[in-house]
Amino acid sequence: MTRPPDESDDIEAFLRRAEREFGLRPDLPEEPPPPPSRLAPPRPFVTQSLLWAIGIVYVLSCVLSGSFFQPAFPVLEVLGAKINERIADGELWRLLTAVFLHANLIHIFFNGYALSVLGPETERFYGHGRFLALYLLSGIGGSIASYALSPVPAVGASGAIFGLIGGLGVFYYLNRRVLGEFGQNQVRGIVAIAIINLLIGFAAQGVIDNWGHLGGLLSGIVIGVALAPRLTIDLRFFPPLFIRRFPMQGWLWVFAIALVMIILVRLVTPA
Repeated sequence: MTRPPDESDDIEAFLRRAEREFGLRPDLPEEPPPPPSRLAPPRPFVTQSLLWAIGIVYVLSCVLSGSFFQPAFPVLEVLGAKINERIADGELWRLLTAVFLHANLIHIFFNGYALSVLGPETERFYGHGRFLALYLLSGIGGSIASYALSPVPAVGASGAIFGLIGGLGVFYYLNRRVLGEFGQNQVRGIVAIAIINLLIGFAAQGVIDNWGHLGGLLSGIVIGVALAPRLTIDLRFFPPLFIRRFPMQGWLWVFAIALVMIILVRLVTPA
């Protein structure tokens, strides 16, 4: 027997107990799925690891040079600076190692600051693995552009950082309708930042390798299209939740982009 509910009973619990005992199926409201946990955003440990890496490499180059302000060029050459003749001879690894080297204290300060500002936000949106792929491939793309268009030896993370600008801009552009006015303002702001920095680079030719910046930016845009998450809004919860979904074939496109980069290096005649 099932006793009727009294004041201490929950109506829905009583109806479900009746369903279990008598096979009744009362018309109960459908329960929404449990909301995702609202935890603090994950720690951007990839950004922090990259900052540590470029810092350690800079200190190493300074120790080997005997100068804290400006490492000697022969030391940078040994550690992996972008030198066109050496890359043409088969030392393709310089396209990546150059991203972790810096010419002087001011150089690493500005690049480190830019990475500390752009990195955590981009890593939070893309996730750790996709963010790392965006950073490294953008850096390589910047080195390839510099290899093809600039004969001057080069070092620095600027190409990779411009890639983060491109990847972040793609994210906001693809999700501008979901993010509303905020997303549209972010797109405009990022475009303005990219244009201003490129104009500064072209105005300081011979000091700044702007081809590396442009190559990193274009690489970041292409990789961003492949990897950037697409946002949707789940209105069943209050406040509404953003649901992040990644392209199904994103990693396949990344491997294709990396393959194209390898082919380009083999086909391009260095400046």
